[in-house]
Amino acid sequence: MRSRDAVDLVLLAAIWGSSFLFMRIAAPAFGAVALVEVRMLVGGLFLLPLLALRGDLGALRRHGRRIAVIGVVNSAVPFVLVTYAMLTLTAAFASVLNATVPMWTALIAAVFLREQVRATQWLGLAVGAVGVVVLVGNRIEIDPSGALWGDTLAIFAALLGMFFYALSAHVARRILADVPPFATATGSQLVAAVLLAPAALVTWPAETPAAPVWGAAVVLGVLCTATGYLLYFRLIRNVGAMRAANVTYLIPLFATLWGTVFLGEPLTLRLVVGGVIVLVGTALALGVAQRLSLLRRA
Repeated sequence: MRSRDAVDLVLLAAIWGSSFLFMRIAAPAFGAVALVEVRMLVGGLFLLPLLALRGDLGALRRHGRRIAVIGVVNSAVPFVLVTYAMLTLTAAFASVLNATVPMWTALIAAVFLREQVRATQWLGLAVGAVGVVVLVGNRIEIDPSGALWGDTLAIFAALLGMFFYALSAHVARRILADVPPFATATGSQLVAAVLLAPAALVTWPAETPAAPVWGAAVVLGVLCTATGYLLYFRLIRNVGAMRAANVTYLIPLFATLWGTVFLGEPLTLRLVVGGVIVLVGTALALGVAQRLSLLRRA
């Protein structure tokens, strides 16, 4: 990996790690759906003129239906679920749950798509599951009258959101092979904004959010969504999808750092231990050990 690509990888992790910080700031004032609406609309409108400059606007029309599917599976549904979770969960906690995406990806491939999964990947799924159990600890409360019921819903919403992220990767691989990635990034956000608009209007906050909250929402759209996608697709082009996926390991580090520094979130032993176990499981599920072995032999 070239030094520029390594810088892009770290920068992307820092940006996507900060998304949990900005969601934590903006979600209580906007609500989940309204915040995602602002984020998608800002991000899509930011990318649209850039797409026009590239001469790829026609791709939105030619591949509109397929882009719309990704807009639902990769943007609208998981963004709302994760943003809802951020009403309750800390940035660090949610970012560690985000690291389960590769494990969901492997599980979907094995169970639903009948793809071959190596023994080490199954081990990674098991290790990651243990990490999630350690992480959530006593925060699960099934009784709706319990004090932790909000945590329970938030945790399940976050994990379901990660499942949709993983599902979208498989869907995109099958239906978007000939679609320009830039068009997919732009179109999927605009589709999500259109689909969520009615619900966003219904749930729009009665009290206008303060300027700093609006600032956090706009940063989510421009920096964490639009700019993040641009960096991610550049990484995929330069180093491949598997190496670009290594950003997964760095996101919890930055999310924890930003949450601790700017929000004063506590760094607990359970969070550290559970996070490390989840990341080990993620590494196994991604086949990192096998790739390192092949590099040593080369």
